[in-house]
Amino acid sequence: MTASPFDVTIRVGEITDAEPFPEANKPELAKLWVDLGDETRQSAAQLGYHYDPAELVGRQVLCATNLGSVRIAGFESEALTVGVPGSDGNPVLVTPDREVPLGGALY
Repeated sequence: MTASPFDVTIRVGEITDAEPFPEANKPELAKLWVDLGDETRQSAAQLGYHYDPAELVGRQVLCATNLGSVRIAGFESEALTVGVPGSDGNPVLVTPDREVPLGGALY
């Protein structure tokens, strides 16, 4: 079976570094560096409503990795960190409920 250009690959990564992103138009954005096991990708994520960047380091997350990249205020975001709306409508991270190998793809 050949992959469609519309197939989304979601992989497990670990946040190795996170910083506030004051240069972005949205103050709730954070800069993330995510280790996917075989590579590290950058991600700009709208997490400031629920998370301080310092508390994100070491956390496993799910990232869409084949959507291309986008430049936001000079920062190249190469992966989309996956979240869902919390009770207040702001993003909450989607994470594995136990530690899993980095780079694993969502079935």
